[in-house]
Amino acid sequence: MTPTGRFSNRVRDYVCGRPGYPDEVVFWLAETFELERASTIADVGAGTGISAALFLRHGFTVVAVEPNDAMREAAVAALRGDPRFRAVAAHAEATTLRAASVDAVVAAQAFHWFDGATFRAECARILKPRGVVALLWNVRRLDGSPFAADYEALLRTFGTDYLTVRHENVTDEQLSAFFGGPCESCVFDNVQRLDREGLRARLLSSSYVPAAGHPRHEPMLAALDELFQVHERNGSVSMGYELRAYASRLTQ
Repeated sequence: MTPTGRFSNRVRDYVCGRPGYPDEVVFWLAETFELERASTIADVGAGTGISAALFLRHGFTVVAVEPNDAMREAAVAALRGDPRFRAVAAHAEATTLRAASVDAVVAAQAFHWFDGATFRAECARILKPRGVVALLWNVRRLDGSPFAADYEALLRTFGTDYLTVRHENVTDEQLSAFFGGPCESCVFDNVQRLDREGLRARLLSSSYVPAAGHPRHEPMLAALDELFQVHERNGSVSMGYELRAYASRLTQ
């Protein structure tokens, strides 16, 4: 399946199960790169609008670029009431945005799906002089707790192409090549509290686990329910993340 289509049948679970991003990353970007509230952000690979909502909440204007119709429609449904938001149907490598029209490009949970060289050229085209590119990933902590270790084991047992498509596969060399040299980076703590249904949604939002109709789908959900029963406290579990942020002004 192409990257664009991987999440078409997972939109509801994506909306319900994916974590947001801590406000601190916006403060860090704004301070480090002198972004002002009047700045326009191109949120590329915007998905269902989770990262767009973060920047809107802090006063930025956001153009969500998303090629998947179902995901883009979910973002529009959630955010269309904000006059500073609009969405376009386009790919990261060809956003359709005007040249020199945005102050920053953000790709949250998305860069590993892009053609890096072509996306870089598109960023250089649409960014204003001294524009910034920020790549963000919520990276799930794999062994910070017994729950985290058991959840990782479940993914390795039932995942389809889990180890192949993980965003952790992006290397320092790829980041350096994309940015044209060193970049600024920062790590932020992020925690998601999930009840049983929320945990199911979090699992099923991942494109690398069996969807409904697959012979391993129901056994996977049964294993997840057992995992929840073992680890829940007061009706929920805590899923810990590191938000890893990489950002720079692009060199020519």
